Parts: sequence; structure tokens; C-alpha cells
Amino acid sequence: MLGDTWLWVAVGWSPPAYAEFYTRGGFDLPTVVALLVAVLVKAALLWLILRAPAPGPLHRRAKALRRLLYLAVAYTLVLWYPIALLPDAVDAAFQLALWSAIDVLYLLVIRWRSRMLRAAAGAMFAVELAGMTDELLDELDLPELGSGGIVRLGLMLGGVAATVITVVGQRRDGRWSRGTQVAGWLSVGVYAIPLNVILGRISSGNLAIPVMMDAVELVTTVWLAATARELPAEDCPADLPPARRRMIRVVVAAVAVLPIIATIHPERAAHLTYTGWSMDCYDRPRFGDLKPAERDAAFLCRARSTEGGVPPMFPDSLSDQAILAYGRQLCRTKERGEQEAVLTRAGSARPAWGADPWDLVYVCPEIIGATHPELLRSAAETEAANAAYIAEENAKCRDPWPRTKGVVQATAKYFLFVDGDPGYLVHDPEDEAADEAAEQAMDKIYDDSTQIGVAGSAVLIGHIEDVSDLCLTVKALRTAPPPRTAGWEQVNEVPIVSRSGRLTVPEMGEGGEVGAGAPMPDLAIAGKGRYRLRVYVRVGDAGEEHLVVVFPGASRKRLKLKP
Repeated sequence: MLGDTWLWVAVGWSPPAYAEFYTRGGFDLPTVVALLVAVLVKAALLWLILRAPAPGPLHRRAKALRRLLYLAVAYTLVLWYPIALLPDAVDAAFQLALWSAIDVLYLLVIRWRSRMLRAAAGAMFAVELAGMTDELLDELDLPELGSGGIVRLGLMLGGVAATVITVVGQRRDGRWSRGTQVAGWLSVGVYAIPLNVILGRISSGNLAIPVMMDAVELVTTVWLAATARELPAEDCPADLPPARRRMIRVVVAAVAVLPIIATIHPERAAHLTYTGWSMDCYDRPRFGDLKPAERDAAFLCRARSTEGGVPPMFPDSLSDQAILAYGRQLCRTKERGEQEAVLTRAGSARPAWGADPWDLVYVCPEIIGATHPELLRSAAETEAANAAYIAEENAKCRDPWPRTKGVVQATAKYFLFVDGDPGYLVHDPEDEAADEAAEQAMDKIYDDSTQIGVAGSAVLIGHIEDVSDLCLTVKALRTAPPPRTAGWEQVNEVPIVSRSGRLTVPEMGEGGEVGAGAPMPDLAIAGKGRYRLRVYVRVGDAGEEHLVVVFPGASRKRLKLKP
């Protein structure tokens, strides 16, 4: 009744935003049927989960186990969402800490009735926790316990074996009902086979099977809740003496801490905090926006970056500390040859490229800032400095026809790439063939000495001097003005057409380096149709100056008014 989005929320127990990906175009009939069936299944399983705990006395360890099991149930039902908003490493650390405590309490609370079975359970729990530790190390970009699919498969099977042996222990204990044991065996069936992968291939994009799998996987939560509910026992064992409790705490702490200590490599091995694929490295913050503690990490990102398919500055075999040391050596070099020697010693795959100051500024701002103070700015300071520079450059340009007022007009500095841009466009940006017209105008710019390429709705106007910027004034008039060629070196008139009712000059976009430094008006004052475009060019003490005058006109001739 409320639509596909809320049907998904009712079944998936997730916020509406999660449904946006799935509801595009609406659900098909099999998915709707699967959702309606799944909501009944999950409602029944939820009723089993929320049943009240069985009454009876509990000793201290059993109380702790019950609370932790209910915390695991709460995570599956509710807590997963707020924890998902945090970094993935937080989720992995939470899961490792929670299940480390649960597994230790399983060993202490369940009456295994066999030392061999308890030892086997401890071994399986250790393998399960090793798999969680491996995931945490992966999220922290630290060296993992092992690499390759075989190791990961072994860790996954260890987790399945831990569930199996726990159910066996519950059966030998005698406190848990047959229904709880059945839920345990069903949870083994859910996780023993990689159903998500197999069924994902079979479904071929159909959501019906994943929806049912989501409902079936709730059986594991039922088992955890039932295990917590049926914990009370009539013959509660007496608490251990204090000395033995302290010994158990020491053993548990050692089991939890020693595997993590074993993964810490000696200083001579490479410690990789950031790699070329780290998510944090996709951002490129300015030096002034970083705290001192964050600057080394920014340099490591650049030193290991493979962006654009180029090899990194330093090999992955070097530790973070070694790369930072080589970076500070590069800061003290005086020429490119010295930088090449440093990079060669470091084993760089591209020593001849050297290192750029905008990368080195993060490790030695006091050295780079002395010659490149602009690199020390924050993003806001850089933006303000660029705006001030553009405003100052615009102020240097003057209207060469101050007494002839256009219907619309503007004067600004037009910025070009040094030795890279043949000129600037006057074009119809909304023409369907705008890109093709611009390419054709580019091809025609050198057809004659005027250096003006004409192609329908685009005119490319070249510059006569080797410049990186020029003063540009544009005016739109209702009728053709007098030639007024005095004082100008070149005056040419060409046709142009506006198919959408717009004609303008490209402006410098946000973060751009090319374009007009101020807003440019729409020069097609008569709407769609044909226009004439007259270009005046001269070079003086203020540099190269262009005046572009546009007015309605049906002629398709090119006129050379001067010289």
C-alpha cells in the first residue's frame, strides 16, 4: 500500500535510503512475492528471538555470556546500522572483541564433559578469531595473517567448525532444548556453503533469491537468542577461588593479545600505512588544510600513488619511515641530477622524473615554502588568492570603444595555456553539434593569415603573439557599426549562426585555468539566426588586445577589412 520502498524497509529492516538502489523502476512480481513471504518468515523468527529468558539462577560467567549473546543479537537486528556509519575498522574491531569474549565464556560455561572436546573447541574458536583478526588487519591496511584464497577458505571453514563444535557441546551439556540445537545445525547449513555466491549466479539479477536468503540467515540469530535464553542451570558450580580466577584472566588476556603482537613486524620490514589504492589517498588536500600529524601521510599517498597508470615514486618494499627519510633527502637536493641519485638509491622505478615541490612540501615545508610560498596555503587561501589575481588582471583591461555601448558587453582578461591554445571560441554552447563545430573550426584556423576558423555555430579566433592571456572585449549591437580600423593591426569579419539562440565566449570554470576571467554575456541578442562577427586585434604596451563585435547579418562572406 505504501509502495516498493516501504515494502523493502518492512522486510529488510533497513532505512529507506538503502532501498533506492533496489526500487529503480519498481519490483517485478517474483520479487514482490518473495518479499511478502520473507516478511512472514522473518516475523516468525523474530517472535522466537524476542521470547523472554528462562527463569532460574545464573552464576557470574553465565550472566556475562547471556548479556554478550543478547548484544550479538542486538547487533544483527539494530546495531549494525549505526556501526556501519563508522569506519569499517571499527566494525571489525567490535566483532573481534565481542566474539573473543563469547568464545572464552563458551569454554568456561558449557559443560563439555570431555577435555579433548574442550581443547578441540578452543582450537576451533582460535581459528574463528584468527579469521576476524585477519579482517581487522585488512581494514587497517596492516600485513595480514596470510594471503591467497586457500588461507581465507581455511579461516572460513574454521568459523563453521566452531559453530559445529558449539552445538555438539550444547548437546552433551544437556541444558539446551532440541529446538535450540536444531537452530544451531540450521545455522551451520546457512554458512557452511557459500550460498550467496552460488545463488547470486543463479538469480542473474533477480532479487527474489537474495531476499529469501536474507530471511533464512536470521536462523543464526534465533540460535544465539535461544542459547542465551536457556542458560539457567539447577546445579550452578561454585565460583572459583580468587587465585585461580586471576590465572584464568592472565591466560585469556594472553590468548587475546599474543596473536596481535605476533603480527607486528620488526622495524626492518616494510610498514605500509598508505598504499596507492588506499581510499584516503584519493583526496588531495592542500598543505594549509592539514594538521601537522597528517602531512606525512599525505606525502606517503603521493609517494606510492599509481594514478594515471604511472609507476610509484618509491617501491612498496620500502617502509613508511624509509620513504619519509628519502623524501627529506630530496628536499635538500639542489638540482634534478641529485634527486635522480637519491631515487636510484631508493630503488625507484622512475628516478629520472625527480620529485615535484608540491609533493615535497608535506615533509619539508620550511624548505619548499621559502621558494614556493603559495604551496603553504589552504584551499580557501588559494581560492582567495586566485580570485584576487583574476580581478587584478581584469582591471588591467579597458574597453577600446567606450563611447559605443552594446546591447550587452563585457571586458575581461582571457587566460590561455602557454604555447598550448591556438585561441578562444565564440560559439553556441547549446548547439547539438557544438563539439563537432569546435573541432572543425580548430582545423580551419590556419587556412589563411587571419587565423580565424569558421564552422557554422563556432568561430575560433587565434592570437598573433606568443601569449598566455589577452584582453578581450565583446559587444553585441543591433546593426553593423562603422569599420573604425584606425589603430588596429587586423580587422576581419566572418559569419556565425546561432541554432539555439545563444552565442558566448567560454568562461573560466571553478578550478580551471583557461577561459574568460569574468562572466560573458549572450551575444545572440536577436535569438536564433545568422550573425556577423567582427574581430579587431592589436598589440601594444598592455599586451595583445581583442575586440569582438557581433550583430545580426545574413551574409556568409568573409571580409578582410585590415590589412
